[in-house]
Amino acid sequence: MENWYWWMLLGMAIVTYIPRAFPLTFLEGRELPSMVSGVLRNIPFAVLGALIFPAILFVQEGNILFGLIGAVAAFAIAFAGANVIVVVMGSIAVLAIYSLIG
Repeated sequence: MENWYWWMLLGMAIVTYIPRAFPLTFLEGRELPSMVSGVLRNIPFAVLGALIFPAILFVQEGNILFGLIGAVAAFAIAFAGANVIVVVMGSIAVLAIYSLIG
């Protein structure tokens, strides 16, 4: 009865492996068009925005200013051209400083 866990795990592994292996095997050595490359380059920022936006509106302590400051910091750092990790760490640092001051 507990064998279905292994089948489910195997199925999830296959489903996540295929989208990653497909581009590596079939697009290897080819250069993508500049439009496709530009879209793929901006996907992390779009995902980051989708993750951050609900947190801006539903801040735990009810202080909407806390969420807005974090959003402005993240947008400013991203607009400056930083990568995703720098955007996340920078907005966390700004909010840490804000919570220490305020």
